[in-house]
Amino acid sequence: MIIIPKSKKLSYDSLKSFKPIVLLNTIGKLIEKVIGDRLQFQVILNNFIHQSQLEGLKFKSTTDISIALTYFICTGWIKNISTSPSVFDIMQFFPSLNHCLLALILEKTEFESRVVNFFSNYLVNRKTKYFWNNFSSFLFNVNVEVGQCLALFPILSTLYLSLFLHILEKHSKNLDLKFSILSFVDNSFLITQSKSFQVSNA
Repeated sequence: MIIIPKSKKLSYDSLKSFKPIVLLNTIGKLIEKVIGDRLQFQVILNNFIHQSQLEGLKFKSTTDISIALTYFICTGWIKNISTSPSVFDIMQFFPSLNHCLLALILEKTEFESRVVNFFSNYLVNRKTKYFWNNFSSFLFNVNVEVGQCLALFPILSTLYLSLFLHILEKHSKNLDLKFSILSFVDNSFLITQSKSFQVSNA
């Protein structure tokens, strides 16, 4: 991991003023890309991915989110109901993905046991070291994250969030309002619609 100072910072006495860049094997990146494409094909085929996932997938982008949000608002006007979008960002999402939970999610998607075992082993016992100018740190474990720079990250993060979105959608049906969510990686829109403005904004 190469430590690079972020530009235009008034002070560099905080860790947030620096950006660690992970240098990975080029061939490894290509293999991860192929595996990621196969994973995406499989989970879309068995309808595991939540329909509100609009980022990190092929043929979907943030443009789709703008179109979907406009649709919700316009249909709300037609039906004379109040639409309230709320935006949230999951802090520290990238380094917080739990490997055990991810393996359980892969099992739930009905992948073969050898695929689940591969990821269970692939994401553990990883080591790294920091480089700062001429300084090189000792090797240390990095077992609690799925690197943002990995070619597999988009599909793994989408799988991770999809289960949460399914659970959220199920519980929202018990409420006296229409609930929708538009998600793009660690950022999402929560959209509530109700005939009552107070209920929609509650």
